[in-house]
Amino acid sequence: MTRLLYALLLTLPLLAAADDDISKVNRAIRVEAGQVVGDVGTVNGSITIGDGATAKSVETVNGSITIGNRAATSKIESVNGGIRLGDQATTGSVDTVNGSVRLGAGAQVSGDVSAVNGSISLAKGTDVRGEVENVNGRIELDAAHVGGGLETTNGSITVGRGSRVEGGILVEKLRGTNWFGNRKPPVIVIGPDAVVQGELKFEREVELYVSDRAQIGPVTGATAIRFSGEQPD
Repeated sequence: MTRLLYALLLTLPLLAAADDDISKVNRAIRVEAGQVVGDVGTVNGSITIGDGATAKSVETVNGSITIGNRAATSKIESVNGGIRLGDQATTGSVDTVNGSVRLGAGAQVSGDVSAVNGSISLAKGTDVRGEVENVNGRIELDAAHVGGGLETTNGSITVGRGSRVEGGILVEKLRGTNWFGNRKPPVIVIGPDAVVQGELKFEREVELYVSDRAQIGPVTGATAIRFSGEQPD
């Protein structure tokens, strides 16, 4: 999470906003369906971008962000709050510290999707061209595509049926305060007809299950357990 976000939002009342920008301090913001606006930001409050609306950056410190179906933004950032991207919505990047991220069916992200403490889920047809990463929380793909690889420390990963990942998978070893997180081995599942290109690298103990109908790259730091059917026993 960029430090500039804090500086920007805490000084919103002092900034000269463009005519189509929307900035608040202790209020929620709603952009109505089909509306076209500039930057949208608040400090304490949720933000909702309606169906088919267009906005530039969408940023809050304390609050959730909901992007409607077929809406378009340049980037989405929250410090303490979840982020939900609607079906067929588009954005440049998605970034939160404390909160889950849910990307709807057919959503498109041209950059990265990241969280520190929170799960990340990608619905059918979601296309993330960058990396998907978190520290604590599950990562789940349902017939989705990720172009820049998957990375976590304490989170389990499910690459569901028909999903495709380029750039491999990295599970980092526990460092510093991460020792206070989940010490149980993360569970990594590569489902039927899924493809993971690139190295699957595990710097800590994991349980790795790979469908006998999946395709994966070289594995470092774990032994793959093959399974048949939809999921491991």
